[in-house]
Amino acid sequence: MSDPVSTNAISGTPTSQPEWQAMADTLAIEGRAYVKGSYRWAVNGETFPSVSPMDGRELAQVASCDKADADKAVAIARKVFERGDWRELAPAKRKAVLIRFAELIEAHGDELALLDTLDMGKPISHARTVDVPATARAIRWTAEAIDKVYGELAPTPHNQIGMISREPMGVVAAIVPWNFPMIMAAWKIAPALATGNSVILKPSEKSPLTAIRLAALATEAGIPDGVFNVLPGFGHTVGKALALHMDVDCLVFTGSTNVAKQLMVYAGQSNMKRVWLEAGGKSPNIVFADAPDLKKAAAEAASAIAFNQGEVCTAGSRLLVEESIRAEFVGLIREALTTWRPGHPLDPATTCGAIVDQAQLDRIIDYIGIGRSEGATLVEGGQRVMAETGGLFVQPTVFDGVNNRMRIASEEIFGPVLSVIGFTTAEEAIEIANDSIYGLAAAVWTSNINTAHKVAKALRAGSVWINHYDGGDMTAPFGGFKQSGNGRDKSLHAFDKYTELKATWLVLE
Repeated sequence: MSDPVSTNAISGTPTSQPEWQAMADTLAIEGRAYVKGSYRWAVNGETFPSVSPMDGRELAQVASCDKADADKAVAIARKVFERGDWRELAPAKRKAVLIRFAELIEAHGDELALLDTLDMGKPISHARTVDVPATARAIRWTAEAIDKVYGELAPTPHNQIGMISREPMGVVAAIVPWNFPMIMAAWKIAPALATGNSVILKPSEKSPLTAIRLAALATEAGIPDGVFNVLPGFGHTVGKALALHMDVDCLVFTGSTNVAKQLMVYAGQSNMKRVWLEAGGKSPNIVFADAPDLKKAAAEAASAIAFNQGEVCTAGSRLLVEESIRAEFVGLIREALTTWRPGHPLDPATTCGAIVDQAQLDRIIDYIGIGRSEGATLVEGGQRVMAETGGLFVQPTVFDGVNNRMRIASEEIFGPVLSVIGFTTAEEAIEIANDSIYGLAAAVWTSNINTAHKVAKALRAGSVWINHYDGGDMTAPFGGFKQSGNGRDKSLHAFDKYTELKATWLVLE
């Protein structure tokens, strides 16, 4: 296999589909694992194909790592951690390296965006203007914060000093999903690295290419060999091996609730490693009749289900609308969705790209059929389109007349399928919204500050947005309630996931 593209920055961002396609045609794609500062094939020599959902073509053969690779990577990560190459580096120096890492991500933004688009089908315009900047921003923000987090002094008698310090855990295994390959990786690896840990990143087998590329950029930035390693492969092989490994100190994960539950079992069966889980969602987007701008609310509701093809854990997949405006609002949603139509992912004008793979497309189509069979009213979309291209595309879909007993309202679809549910009072809206095993995110649209406060306070969700959808930045924690997991990505709270508190007592003579 060819070496990856040069570490020299790619200049001149393409501005048209032919230009992006020309770049894609000449892009050398790396598929090997990255361990101890170099690319290498899996110990067993096995590979799997990375297939683009845009057109079904093979992009690369990717190393299919398993237990032998996990054992090797963990041993290397442990050795460099104990040696202190990174752990003992002053926080300000770790900060400088991570900021350089963020700068390299920005410099290689075209290449990284293209890899994500080719690998999982998202529109190139979104990959370039959302995913790349957000990835660099997460690493830079975390780096800037690390030398501003202080320990504590305990209240003690006059002849004693009690010092409370944060110590890095050791070896962190991070398992990330396929829908935002770079952003989700950055949310995990940035605070883990900043606090002095060694990290092994296991990207999804559905979109491993940017993680593999990021590894070389991390080395170029100055992260010592063995501190940051990437093992592509499947969850039931290398993912399971990392979760069961007796020398992995911390396991962080974003993905489905079912997998999250299994990882908790593995942690208990092994060494009781710390486990932080970001899991599924079925987020309610609640629109009251007095919303300050119904057209804006409809536009954001459309974006909340269609952005990234609905493959978003916080997707506003349950739209709760006050009955007095329900018919009007459904019409506004349909109008707003006219700007969210499937198109070629390399066309900068495209807003909806391809579904990540055939299995996910089949799942979405199956749920559309379930919605019909359950008696919901299909008012928009519902069809696979552009099949002649060899790509995997589906129309954004809206069902009206839905209730929480229907599977399309209770189960996470992870696709552009919206369920519209009516309500008449704030109390009813709260009851419907909370009637879910999930509790990741929610939104409330109203001009009444009392209603906004009352409803937001009552919602069992980790993030609640008022009169907008999917807001916030790196300063606010991200995580869920209930079966959406216990994780807390972003903000200073993320550092707590990767550190242990040590109390040191000094008794003075």
